Amino acid sequence: MGAGVDTGREKDGPAGAVGPVAGSGPSGSAPGAAPVLGGGSVAVEEWRGVPRELLRMRRLVLALTLVPIAVAGGALAGWLAGPPFAAAALLPLLLLLWIRHLLARNWRSWKYAERDDDLLISRGVLWRRLTVVPYGRMQLVEVTSGPLERRYGLAGVQLHTAAATSDARIPGLAPEEAARLRDRLTELGEARSAGL
Repeated sequence: MGAGVDTGREKDGPAGAVGPVAGSGPSGSAPGAAPVLGGGSVAVEEWRGVPRELLRMRRLVLALTLVPIAVAGGALAGWLAGPPFAAAALLPLLLLLWIRHLLARNWRSWKYAERDDDLLISRGVLWRRLTVVPYGRMQLVEVTSGPLERRYGLAGVQLHTAAATSDARIPGLAPEEAARLRDRLTELGEARSAGL
């Protein structure tokens, strides 16, 4: 397997592609279905996004980081070089607005779909990335939630597979969905590995 392969089967796609990489499925895919690796397809309505609370949490972290930098930078520049240089505080604030927009695009890019034999995770804005995790290769499914995530009612699912470089994860799920996904993936993983 070459570079860019994550957990068995993965492919980077062009920016703006919805869900999986186009052109990898059969030419006769059903309308409303996105072609995926291996010749199957996943209907558009089967893809699930992550809750909006993840975007709110990330924007809060961004504001708590850049607003103090803007205030401190403006005060320091005003004190050392004079009041006209206090306008230097505008640069971090402009950066905040730009990154805030990028966070929204990144949040919309996170999607996952459960199929019969594997889990698909799609993410990325400029470089779309599709990770295909076969249930039979999963060794451990973790649900994690830090203090800030708990404050927003979020949890992340981390998948550990037989591949050493696995980074298959789904951030910012509702705790109930994360627990449901963990239980389902664990059950399917045990069933698939027992059949090997």
